[in-house]
Amino acid sequence: MNDSLSELLKKAKNNSELKSRIYATRNDKNPVDALCNLATSEGFEITSAELIYESEKACAEMLRSVNGGGVEAPDGWDDLYEMFFAALAVI
Repeated sequence: MNDSLSELLKKAKNNSELKSRIYATRNDKNPVDALCNLATSEGFEITSAELIYESEKACAEMLRSVNGGGVEAPDGWDDLYEMFFAALAVI
């Protein structure tokens, strides 16, 4: 996971108000931007483009690692945004 999002998770672990604010970003018109803006305001700079790039990069790396055998990535595993919220749910 992205370093900024990992640090935001650590901070949210012991801060229920922050955790609630993070969940509230999902109701925004543009939830990815809202999450990135919140993370940046908490001192963990990340942009929407960076979040999307990290997901695309992870997908490309996984597909390259199987020497052509993995032509289809599993659904959802490469979505850093969703992975962040899955991790948030278990902290």
